[in-house]
Amino acid sequence: MSKKQIKNLVRILVTALIIAVLFAAPVTGVIRLIMWMAAYLIIGYDILIKAFKGIKNRQPLDENLLMSIATVGAIALAIYDKSGDYSEAVAVMLFYQIGEWFQGYAVGKSRKNISELMDIVPDYANIEAEDGGIEQVDPDEVEIGTVILVKPGEKIPIDGIVVDGNSSLDTAALTGESVPVDVKPGSEAVSGCINLNGLLRIKTTKEFGESTASKVLELIEDASSRKSKSENFITRFARVYTPAVVLAALALAVLPPLVLMLSGAAPVWGTWLYRALTFLVISCPCALVVSIPLSFFAGLGGASKRGVLVKGSSYLEILSEAKTVVFDKTGTLTHGVFEVVAIHPHEDMDKDLLLHLAAHVERHSTHPIANSIKKAYKNEHDSCRIEDVTEIAGRGITAKVNGDVVAVGNGRLMEQMGVAWHDCHKEGTIIHVAVNNEYAGHIVISDVVKPHSKQAISELKKNGIQSTVMLTGDKKSVAEGVASELGIDRVFSELLPQDKVSKIEELIAAKHSDKERVVFVGDGLNDAPVLSRADIGIAMGAMGSDAAIEAADVVLMDDDPLKIVTAISISRKCLRIVKENIWFAIGVKLGCLVLGAFGVANMWAAIFADVGVMVLAVLNAIRCMFV
Repeated sequence: MSKKQIKNLVRILVTALIIAVLFAAPVTGVIRLIMWMAAYLIIGYDILIKAFKGIKNRQPLDENLLMSIATVGAIALAIYDKSGDYSEAVAVMLFYQIGEWFQGYAVGKSRKNISELMDIVPDYANIEAEDGGIEQVDPDEVEIGTVILVKPGEKIPIDGIVVDGNSSLDTAALTGESVPVDVKPGSEAVSGCINLNGLLRIKTTKEFGESTASKVLELIEDASSRKSKSENFITRFARVYTPAVVLAALALAVLPPLVLMLSGAAPVWGTWLYRALTFLVISCPCALVVSIPLSFFAGLGGASKRGVLVKGSSYLEILSEAKTVVFDKTGTLTHGVFEVVAIHPHEDMDKDLLLHLAAHVERHSTHPIANSIKKAYKNEHDSCRIEDVTEIAGRGITAKVNGDVVAVGNGRLMEQMGVAWHDCHKEGTIIHVAVNNEYAGHIVISDVVKPHSKQAISELKKNGIQSTVMLTGDKKSVAEGVASELGIDRVFSELLPQDKVSKIEELIAAKHSDKERVVFVGDGLNDAPVLSRADIGIAMGAMGSDAAIEAADVVLMDDDPLKIVTAISISRKCLRIVKENIWFAIGVKLGCLVLGAFGVANMWAAIFADVGVMVLAVLNAIRCMFV
């Protein structure tokens, strides 16, 4: 708890103790009045000060003024009637402060989630001094290409590439995942991650202000300024509602007694003034004004803790209305990296030998397909003799491996060499292999589907998503194979980047209402136009990707497709709680206002209507932090 919360908690306890003494002990007369006034001032002095400042600054119509008028009026009535019952006025202030304390606690919990992310940017970077020691400098002063040192337990201040050292990185602050990521020379090191063990030397690839941690920090700071429709509605509502209830209370205090007096009956001013004061306490819009922004704030904080960064409560609200989710394929649902998925030797050829020969022929090639074959065969640098390597553009490579002529390539290469080959039933890129002009078999290379992609599609449908769509530049057969495997409803293949934008526009135009939002999910590297055009753009796997952070409305810091489900679930839970609080608060308020106006509800009922509803709404809002 903050110092302010502790101070307020002490005030609440002291006031409660004084009230307990007054009810338990037979204190009377002036001493009783002094004790009640002491309790009132201890618990309510800040409310009175805020009300006075509001009047002074010509912005008086807020809950502080309503509370002050009502409680001071109740004390004045108790003195006037000589009843000595000051408990209602003090209780109003006490329970209001209890509600404020719960609100502060909830904001503190939400802010803690945010502050953990705000703390991802270290305030120094280590560089090697000329005398061989380590010098701490301002990260802003570090130029691109500088080698920085990150000791165990320190945060990486600037994005870069590891040039020396092996370690594990804690990425939880960025991704929400607790599993460490291993890095070695050549690995990417993203700012904001914590170096768990081993000294790392990192060559910076970005300036401090352009690094991932700085971008995320900037995103979080901007998020609170983008208000949702619900928040804007509450702001407009309060501006109209507060002066309206003040006028209504004034009318309630004056008009009925005047009518009674004109009709010849006793006006009973005190009764109607008490009802007006009760009406003012009931009318305080605290539950709405406090709980609605708090719900969104808690939702943003809870999401950030899970590695889901939403650029404002307006986007959280729109995301909750998602009905169609459109996916880019490569890098979003698949890894975006070619891998060997099958090896089919022909006749007597051994499976391992087939891969062995292909890897040796592809030894010196930098083509992605060659790299995937070499990655699959770990012992490519063995004692085999490789000679006469010849690359045939658009077809493949031939070479002598220990004296045997080996050809590795597509069907056109086989035909050129007069080798009878056959196609494969599996989808993917087929690499054929021939040895001494005899067909040896083929290797299937494909972009591999991410482990959680199928589960993510299934969970989205369970959560009310009506349509899932995949857009890709891949050929039709590959795209349909992936869509079928994952259970995606519609697929559009062989698309250029501009075609993807057109498809998104078609899907948006086909919506039945504005409440059916179209979401696009991409990897953020080349999907910026589509991310910007969709109702909501979600960039996933954005840790280290400036393009993703800039273009998207929602940023998923790792590349797990299940985080899409998490983002939508958080938004829907948050909006459900917001609506619960709105209807609950307005419903109770209206009912108690009517009862208060007719004298059925007393000041204690007013306390429940105001403070009780606020406490319940705040406690309900806290649920937004947990999904």
